[in-house]
Amino acid sequence: MNTILDTTVFLGKFLYYGLEFLVTSIVPKSKKDVAGETVLITGAGSGLGRLLAVRFAGLGATVVLWDINQEANLETRRLAQEKGGARVFAYKCDCSSRQEVYRVADQVRGEVGDVTMLINNAGIVTGKPFLATPDHMVERSFYINAISHFWTYKAFLPAMVKANHGHLVCICSLAGMVGISGLSDYCASKFAAFGFAESLFFELSHIKENQIRTTIICPFFFNTGMFEGCTTKYPFLLPIMEPEDVAQKIVNAILEEKVYLILPKFAYVAFVLKQLISPKMMIALSDYLGANTSMTSFRGRAKAGEPPVEAERKCD
Repeated sequence: MNTILDTTVFLGKFLYYGLEFLVTSIVPKSKKDVAGETVLITGAGSGLGRLLAVRFAGLGATVVLWDINQEANLETRRLAQEKGGARVFAYKCDCSSRQEVYRVADQVRGEVGDVTMLINNAGIVTGKPFLATPDHMVERSFYINAISHFWTYKAFLPAMVKANHGHLVCICSLAGMVGISGLSDYCASKFAAFGFAESLFFELSHIKENQIRTTIICPFFFNTGMFEGCTTKYPFLLPIMEPEDVAQKIVNAILEEKVYLILPKFAYVAFVLKQLISPKMMIALSDYLGANTSMTSFRGRAKAGEPPVEAERKCD
């Protein structure tokens, strides 16, 4: 009897939520108001982090910027304030260091207050074939792209749970869902970040009347400099996206409280095909899309006064 009851309840929920998903896909949810929310963005000194900071400041949120490059971080603060951000705070923080994350988190709580939206955006890319990837860069990739999320969640999630209010945003990557040649350490770390964020989504969903939202973002390459030199064989299917467009889509997904956002839309097709076709068919599809050669001419970010790509510690 329990099996029959459980199955009936499951089918009822499954159909109801399926219809709800179809309706919201046609009629988008109303966007939530983030005015007065405290939004912390890691890797805010450049690229996507900077674009998100400027947009959330313009929406009336209190914005907290974390980056290892304080000079770039202060420039982001200036740009965010120009957009109307009355309360924008910049902190230097190396997210790969657990002790530093906890120390700066304490400083934020004391000077700004509890963080109600955490956007884990900090990341690095090595962009070398596996056997040419230095050991220390494998470690750096995991510390910044994945393990740092554990420390930031431990620092800020307890207050969200206590208030039953908050939003956790993981800027992951399409490389966290599909392996890409030449990105072994990056893919592995992003797979880890995706799994961690999704696991927490399910864990939090079992809290009674949970009001803590989760959004996981998985974009393809976009033009911020982090993936400078990357190519795509068929831009009409997998374009190298413009960062302003990506940032706006991410903000919209957060405001609509979507759990997943994969960019571009064709990537949904590729991800589903991966589960259905044979490995040899997957290799043929990868060759067709140019995924195996996309990193051949990779250069990464290279600016005056910044470390070379192999030692880069900033992120988009």
